[in-house]
Parts: sequence; structure tokens; C-alpha cells
Amino acid sequence: MRKLSVALWCIAAAALLAQESSPYRVTNRFALGGDGSWDYIVPDPPNHRVFIGRQNRVMVVDEDRGALLGEVPGIQGAHGTAIAAASGHGFATSGNDQSVVMFDLKSCKVLGRIPAAERRGRDHLRRTVESGLHVQRRRPFVDGDRPGRRHPDRERSARRKARYGASAGDGKIYANLTDTSEVVEIEGKTATVTRRWSTAPCKQPVAMAIDVGHHRLFSGCRSGVLAVSDYPAGKVVATLPIGGGVDGAGYDAATGDVFASNADGTLTVMHQVDPDQHRVIGAVQTPPGSRNMGLDPISHRIFVAAAHFGPPPGGRGRGPVLPDSFTVMVIERAPDARQRVISRMPCDKSHEADENPNGHHFVDRRFVVPSQNRV
Repeated sequence: MRKLSVALWCIAAAALLAQESSPYRVTNRFALGGDGSWDYIVPDPPNHRVFIGRQNRVMVVDEDRGALLGEVPGIQGAHGTAIAAASGHGFATSGNDQSVVMFDLKSCKVLGRIPAAERRGRDHLRRTVESGLHVQRRRPFVDGDRPGRRHPDRERSARRKARYGASAGDGKIYANLTDTSEVVEIEGKTATVTRRWSTAPCKQPVAMAIDVGHHRLFSGCRSGVLAVSDYPAGKVVATLPIGGGVDGAGYDAATGDVFASNADGTLTVMHQVDPDQHRVIGAVQTPPGSRNMGLDPISHRIFVAAAHFGPPPGGRGRGPVLPDSFTVMVIERAPDARQRVISRMPCDKSHEADENPNGHHFVDRRFVVPSQNRV
């Protein structure tokens, strides 16, 4: 019993030390305000912008200054946003009317609506096979479905709760199935399920991120576990503890760090020692309910949304977002890197992209924790 107590104390002490010595810090807070809840946060790295689904609109925010550049209106139940830079179009899910709204990336003007299949209201737009954008053949690709076609495998997936997804860049798309605790592999050209595997002991996978270089998927599960899958082999190779109520995940290829944003008020930070070995290196404290995140792979900033909530209806669940309490936190490695201030134009003006705004050297640090950040 004494040995067990000592072992438990050591584990708890190690976890506390990791949390206190997290190499990441909240470096800025953007008070954006406005009414309504939020969902996915999607950075636009070349243009230094962030797209945020806000119930009846999509907010377009300057990621350096936190200024509101514009909004995409007319959304009925905003969830995911997709960017197709080559065509100059953006796509946003409109869940309540089961459609996808196409808009102009420069003006934010709505260009049209694309009907989505039944039961696709909460589905997230998928990355394209050819270019890694969230569109497929210039049309939005929704979980397990492509407009205008019917397929038995696709329809079986539709009856399950597909959440998040990622493209491997080789024609394959991967998505979590929340209700069956599985990952499915989808052939992008035919929109058919080709493989599936269990995420056990990770239950209810929702968030997903991908490491294309080492062929690894990261599935954040509501059971408080993150599962690492070897997707060519179709199996889980590692699991890590994360916070409760995860709904966002990210992987930074330059640092080898993995992130999970959780509703319990934590951003779990993990590091990839090698493709099959990962370790928790800390947790950033965030307000309760801050379960959505977006990662800019160029600036290496993490954007996490937060707000104050009113009393829940009937005393259960999460209450409504209080007016003008919505904020976006910027989380970066410490000490803070010097950032160049780049002026932004409104949404109806052209943007000048800076290929490397922060002077980062793209050194492969996947398996090395920088000395100043080692824990």
C-alpha cells in the first residue's frame, strides 16, 4: 500500500510539474463581442486571418491585431468554414437549413448556396485530396457524402455521427465516428469508405489532427484520451491523457507539438518524441467552455475562443453566451516571439501575403524540444 501511495504521489507530482512548466502562454486576448455561440476556428495563414463560425454568421478576424475585418452573413447555424485560395472562394456550413454557403474571400459576399445531404447539418467540411484545402473538386466535401451521388457505404456512414476529418494528401480522407468510436478512411474520388478501425480505449472521438510526414492521426476523445493512429496500418499505436470535453485538436509539424482544447478549461500540450511515442508536456489554463481551437502552422499561434455564460435553461447543460463577452485568446510559446505588425485591409480590400511574417526558420524539430522549453 505504501509503495502504491508513493507511486501515485510521483505520478501526480509529475503531472503538476508538467502543467506548471508548460512552454506555452496566453500572449493576447481579442475582445470581439457580439451575440451568439461559436464553433470551428479556421486560420487563413497566408492572409493572417481567422474565420470563426458564430451561429448566424462567420467572423473574419485579423490574427495580429484582433480587428474584425468583416462577416459572412446569412448563415443559419454556423459550424465549419473552408478556404479555397486557388479559386478565391470560401465555404461555410449552414446547419439549420442543411446547406453550404459559398462566399468571396475578399469581399465576404455570399455567392450562393449548395444543398447538403440530409443529416449533414453538423458535419465539417473536408480537406480536398489534391491540394489539402477544405474543398473537393471545387465543391465542398461533407462527411461521408458528395452532393448528387448515392452509395451504400456513404449512406451507412451518414447514419453514424462523423466528426472532424483530415486529408492525407494522397487521395484519402479520414474522419472520426463518434458513436462507434472508430476512424474511417474515405476514398476522396468516389466518396466511399475503404477502411475503418477502433480508437479503443479512446471513446467518442471528436477532434482530429494529422501528421502527414509520419502518417499519424490524432483523435481527441470525450473520454479524456487522445488516440494516436498509424493510418497506413489502421491501428492505434499510443494514447495520452487530455482534459475533459475536447472539441479541437492541432499538430504543429515544425515543433512536433500536439494540442487538444478542452471544455474543462485546459489546452493540453503534448510532444512527439518519435512517431509512436508522445508525452504530455503541460497544460495551458483557459476559461471553462473553451473547447474550440485553430492552429496557424506558419506563425505557430493557437487561437482559442472563450466567453461568459448565463444560467443554463432548466439548470442543466451550458447556458447562453452573454452578450459582448466573446473573446479569442492567442497562445504561443514562451518567451514571446517578436511579432511584426502588418496592417490589414477590410474584407473588401486586397491583402498582401507575407510568406514568412515572423522570420521563422523552418527547421525540422519534430523530435527535439528546444532547450529553452524542455521540461
